[in-house]
Amino acid sequence: MKRRSVLLGALLISATTWVAAQNAWPARPITMIVPFPPGGLADLVARPVAEAMSRDLGQPVVIENKAGAGGGIGMGMAAKARPDGYTVLLALSSLTVIPEADTLRGRPPMFALNDLRPIARFTADPTVLAVRAESPWKTVKDFVEDARKRPGAINYGSSGNYGTMHVPMEILSQNAGVKMTHIPFTGAGPAVVALLGGQIDAVSSGPATVLQHVKAGKLRVLAHWGNGKLAALPEAPSLKDAGYNAEYAQWSGLFIPKDTPEPIAQRLRAAANAAAQDSKVKEVILNAGSPVLYQDAADFEKYVQADAKRMADVVKRIGKLD
Repeated sequence: MKRRSVLLGALLISATTWVAAQNAWPARPITMIVPFPPGGLADLVARPVAEAMSRDLGQPVVIENKAGAGGGIGMGMAAKARPDGYTVLLALSSLTVIPEADTLRGRPPMFALNDLRPIARFTADPTVLAVRAESPWKTVKDFVEDARKRPGAINYGSSGNYGTMHVPMEILSQNAGVKMTHIPFTGAGPAVVALLGGQIDAVSSGPATVLQHVKAGKLRVLAHWGNGKLAALPEAPSLKDAGYNAEYAQWSGLFIPKDTPEPIAQRLRAAANAAAQDSKVKEVILNAGSPVLYQDAADFEKYVQADAKRMADVVKRIGKLD
């Protein structure tokens, strides 16, 4: 009887400690994993969002860039992190592609999509086709016709196989019936640097990654993968308007390990919502070329699941890559 009382007392203390720990959360800095190098869309969104969330939560939200494998390394780290609210992930839409791509390659996925719980979407932009300003291509038609005449001669950079810069170019190549050479980098930042330096011919990237270089007269945007006009680049036509059935949106959003306690998940959701409404966050992201298009957790989860189904078909059409 005494032993049972001691056991019940220990369980009560443990439960009380667990509840107290959650109520005290956050008691220390939070790590925001960005699975790409500085300079790309994920990093451009993460920095103002992390700053705003820090103010709301009363603890620093510290960015940790973990690049590699098209974002898969950092995403895998976040998926396997302790579900205590002290590790969050700022991911791009390649999140829905990588598990399917790993399966296609015949290797264990770095993570499963349901290992991560969507908390908030911040942006959702069509990617844009950018080339150097001194390139011979003035229109997307020029670009495609040249690619058709010289199969494999035009090369483009990306953030990695099956990533958010690779997939849209494959969608265009398949639709236009052309072949280009894909050169993967560790992220959008290094790929854009290579484009500026003349090591590659083109990139498909979020507007925020290239806009400053377009304004500086170093890059030219030939088209985008959305519908209608882009506010940041109103001169650029959509690929659909140019006659190519190619659409793709590069989104950014916040995720947490799936087993994170509900009170902590809801606190992070509230902080993410506050960040999305923050005037400074909106200004920074808009100036970079990507307006905030916020989605709360429930709607974002539906959006992610629908995107995953669509991207699975695209990955299968691309086929197995080394």
